[in-house]
Amino acid sequence: MEIISSYNLIIEASVILILSFLFNGISKRTNIPSVLMLIGLGIALQYLLRSFTTEEIDFFPILEVLGIVGLIMIVLEAALELELKKEKLIPILKSFTVALIGLLASTWAAVWILMSFIPEMSSESAWLYATPLSILSSAIIIPSVSGLNKKKREFHIYEGTFSDILGIMMFYFLAGKLNPAESTGFVGFGANVLLTIVISLVASYAIILIFQNIKTPVKLFLLIALLLLLYAVGKKMHLSSLIIILIFGLVIANMKVFFQGKLSKWLHYEKAHQIYHELHTITAETAFVVRTFFFVIFGLTIVVSSLMDWQVALISSLLILSIYLIRLVLLMVFVGKDMLPQLFIAPRGLITVLLFYAIPVEAQVENFEPGILLFVIIGTSLIMTFAMIYDKKRSNRAIQQAQNRKVDHVRWKVPAAIEAEEKR
Repeated sequence: MEIISSYNLIIEASVILILSFLFNGISKRTNIPSVLMLIGLGIALQYLLRSFTTEEIDFFPILEVLGIVGLIMIVLEAALELELKKEKLIPILKSFTVALIGLLASTWAAVWILMSFIPEMSSESAWLYATPLSILSSAIIIPSVSGLNKKKREFHIYEGTFSDILGIMMFYFLAGKLNPAESTGFVGFGANVLLTIVISLVASYAIILIFQNIKTPVKLFLLIALLLLLYAVGKKMHLSSLIIILIFGLVIANMKVFFQGKLSKWLHYEKAHQIYHELHTITAETAFVVRTFFFVIFGLTIVVSSLMDWQVALISSLLILSIYLIRLVLLMVFVGKDMLPQLFIAPRGLITVLLFYAIPVEAQVENFEPGILLFVIIGTSLIMTFAMIYDKKRSNRAIQQAQNRKVDHVRWKVPAAIEAEEKR
């Protein structure tokens, strides 16, 4: 039977998107991340594919492209949600600090665990393998925290976005150190980031001013194509390209902050805001499609048998334990006692997979089991699921108790009022 044909691909892609939409609905009702269901769908399709053909299909090129586009869309989607106000400066700095310290501490712990159980792994390789395992997945976090209160939701959006960006910058900095010709040290790295920020701001202002004057209604995919181009060219120039996407999202979402004084005269706010509104919609839709196919194809590439290895289970369990111990300490310091369910919202996902496949050949370790990756992704996602379910039940109980107290108060107040009236 022919699996790969034009009509079959259309049917398969359509069914996957429909199922993904249904998974989102199930996720909202049960708090089970849709990502887990998509990976499970990919694994099921893997076995189904084997029953029809013995031909090996190389999914990596598709996975890599989807991962990069998905990453851009997810960061842009997150940036469009962020409001820059004076009263939010402290929450932003707090989430940035938690993301940075959490990333560094989790990576250091993962390096120690990996080198302890995989003796042939060098220090350089360990840091490159550990970094993806230490990055929070905003692809999972952002859709999962929609039911939390505004303060907690914003903390997770900021933290997840910062973790993605800082983790990617750290990974490519470490990868660059393997090649002395490309390594520029901390000073060069800092200059690189500063140059990227300047280019990002200039490009963001230029894009908004130009696009607000384009009269044709068909321009949003032109804008997305331009952002993808800037990201790819930035990568070729060894810039921290994700900063370009983040800053553009922040500028267009907070135009009144960035266009002040003489600059405000150049801005047609109503037209520019319409672009922002439409971009917000199309970014969310595109992120949904890309994320769907990325995790399904990732499921297709998984070697499920590696999960049965006791060493994989042991290493993965220690990695997960280190993640939550470090997070517990950080949240006690920066958040306080009210740390539920934040403590358990630390899933790994798209960035972890994408960077794992980007580890340079000279740093790759033959004995490293990819099952560790899958184990950590599934483990952290399931822990988050149980925490969200528990928090939802706890919130419902609190609401019910408040309603009961209100009813009891009314029941007491009405007879008392009647008695007082009778006495009069």
